[in-house]
Amino acid sequence: MKPVLYLAAPLFSHSEKAFNEQLARILSEKFEIFLPQRDNHLIVDLIASGMSVEDARRKVFDGDLAAVRSCDILFAVLDGRSVDEGTCFELGYAHALGKACIGLQTDPRRLLPIGNNPMLEGTLTRVLHSLDEVVAWSTP
Repeated sequence: MKPVLYLAAPLFSHSEKAFNEQLARILSEKFEIFLPQRDNHLIVDLIASGMSVEDARRKVFDGDLAAVRSCDILFAVLDGRSVDEGTCFELGYAHALGKACIGLQTDPRRLLPIGNNPMLEGTLTRVLHSLDEVVAWSTP
């Protein structure tokens, strides 16, 4: 049985979703993947289907929290000038639960001139910097 990996990443644009799917395929060699955009709900879809904003928020929040609680590892995409706020929350929550937290940061931009915020860095067991490193790390 493969360990369960929660893939925390921004999931709002087509390119973000496509990158997340690519990562999920790579990581699925070694892990059972929970990909929120695929395995939970997207708030915009729930609202478009007629659900209230509050109910949609609660459904997404509860589903993602349950998945973080049940995962073995949280894998966080840290790219961007600042890290996606949902990803930061998931990372902090997983860390508080004692989960292993791995980061992927292919983007050289950082909010602080000295690197990432210490509260972000402190949660990470390891940071990978390329898809090649992800492949090497996740190859059984």
